[in-house]
Amino acid sequence: MTPPSKVKVLIVEDSPVVQQLLAHIVGADPRLEVAGVASTGEEALRMVERAKPDVVSLDIRLPGIDGFEVTKRLMRQHPVPIVVVAADVKDLDIPMRALQAGALAVVEKPVGLGRADYQAVARHLCTQLHGMSQVKVIRQRTERFPVRSRVADPAPCAAAPARPPGGRYTALGLVASTGGPPALVKVLSGLPKTFPLPIFLVQHIGAPFVAGFAQWLETVCPFPVELGRIGIRPLPGRVYVAPGDVHMTVERGTIRLTGDAPVCSQRPSGDVLFSSLASAYGPGAMGVLLTGMGEDGARGLLDMRRAGSYTIAEHASTAVIHSMPGTAVRLGAAVEELPLPQVAPRLVALASQQMEGV
Repeated sequence: MTPPSKVKVLIVEDSPVVQQLLAHIVGADPRLEVAGVASTGEEALRMVERAKPDVVSLDIRLPGIDGFEVTKRLMRQHPVPIVVVAADVKDLDIPMRALQAGALAVVEKPVGLGRADYQAVARHLCTQLHGMSQVKVIRQRTERFPVRSRVADPAPCAAAPARPPGGRYTALGLVASTGGPPALVKVLSGLPKTFPLPIFLVQHIGAPFVAGFAQWLETVCPFPVELGRIGIRPLPGRVYVAPGDVHMTVERGTIRLTGDAPVCSQRPSGDVLFSSLASAYGPGAMGVLLTGMGEDGARGLLDMRRAGSYTIAEHASTAVIHSMPGTAVRLGAAVEELPLPQVAPRLVALASQQMEGV
C-alpha cells in the first residue's frame, strides 16, 4: 500500500532561530514536511505560488508587509489554509484580524526546547497544521466578513417548537471552532444592544489566547464580554466566554467551571455547555452551532432540542467547515439550518416580544 503523501508546510518567520526550530518540529512529524521557509511577507507570497504548500505557518510580526496583509493577499490570489503562529499571546489584535481575513487558526509559537510545555505546544502546532491542511479554502472577496457564495437555499427543517412557557427565552448558547471568530462577530453584531438574554460562548482556540480573544470580541460586538467565572449569576445582554482548558456550565442560575476530561477532544466543550443549558433552561434556551471541525456541540445541541430549546445549525453554504453543524443536522439536533447572515435575524425574531418590552 502506498503511504499517504506528507502535508507540505510553508514556514513564514523572520527569526532565523525560530525558523530552525519550526523546521525541526515540522520535519520531525511523520505527517508533515517543510515545503519552504520565508523570512518576509513578500517572499512568502512568491513562494506560495512556486512551492504550492498544503498549509502555511504564518508569523504575524514580519518586516515589510505584516501577516495580516499576507493573509488578505493570499485569500484573494492564492487561497491556502493559514495557521497563525503567534509569540505574544496577550496581544491578539493582529492575529484576530488575520482570522477575520481568512486564517483558519491561531496557535502559540514554540519558543525553546527548555520550556516545560515545549512538547505539548509543538504537538498542538503539528496537529493544527495537519488538520487545517485538509480544509478547502476558497478565494475571498474584499469585505470585512467574507462569506462563501451560497448554494441553493436550504430546505426547511422540522416545524419550530412552540414558544417557551410564558413566551420568554432566558439564555442563548453559541459554539464555534475553525472559522469561528468572524462567524461569531457576524452573529453578535447582528443583535441589538437591547438583546434580553445572557449569551454563553465556547470558541475552540488555544488556552493562552482565550483572554485576549474575549477582550478583542468586546471591541467588535455590541455587548460587554467577559470570561466565565465560578459563581457568576448571568446577566442579560452580556457575553460569557468559556475560559481556556476548562468546561463551562450553568447550574442553579450560576456559572460553574470544571476540569473534567475533554469531550470530543475539546475542553471547553460545546457539548458540555449545550447540555447544561438544556438542563438549566429547557424550552427557555436557544442554541446555535457554527462552523467547525469535528463533532463537538452536535450531541449537546441534540440534548437542547430534546429539552424543547430552539436550536440552529449553520448551513453548509456559509460554514468554513461544516463538520460540527453538519453532524448536528444528521443527528436531528437542529430545528433550523440557516446560512450565517440569517442567524442573527432569527434570534432577534425569537426574542422580539421580550425586546418590545425593554
